[in-house]
Amino acid sequence: MAGIHFSFDNFKQLMKLNIGISDRLDENRAESFTLLYCNFDGISDELVENSLLDILRTSDSIVNHEGDYFFVLPYTDKYGAEIVKKMFDEFFEKYLDFFMLSYPADGETAEELFGTMQDSVSTFYKKDLHCLDRFSKQYN
Repeated sequence: MAGIHFSFDNFKQLMKLNIGISDRLDENRAESFTLLYCNFDGISDELVENSLLDILRTSDSIVNHEGDYFFVLPYTDKYGAEIVKKMFDEFFEKYLDFFMLSYPADGETAEELFGTMQDSVSTFYKKDLHCLDRFSKQYN
């Protein structure tokens, strides 16, 4: 098992791709995919890589900017994403800061999902995800 790692520069295109696939294949527009954010600051790159190999499916996508990791989990609702997050907690033997959003329930465009993610992580963890600024409408 292992997710597929994408460049952070391609994050918006990856989100648009997953939205397009979901719209094409999921007519009832249920929670088609979940975007899971985890803060891996302070964890060695080698240990993070080992966790990704052990926990993620080959259909999962990974994008990171430094210690901020974003996982696109297709056909996974928030309950399923919570299980993935708990697996990371157990792997690292510590509670990780995280947040999750599902498409389309929490946003119908990549920009909406990025904006909600920024606002939510800032509110709940007092951490700014300025790395997502480039994907908002004002920068495009």
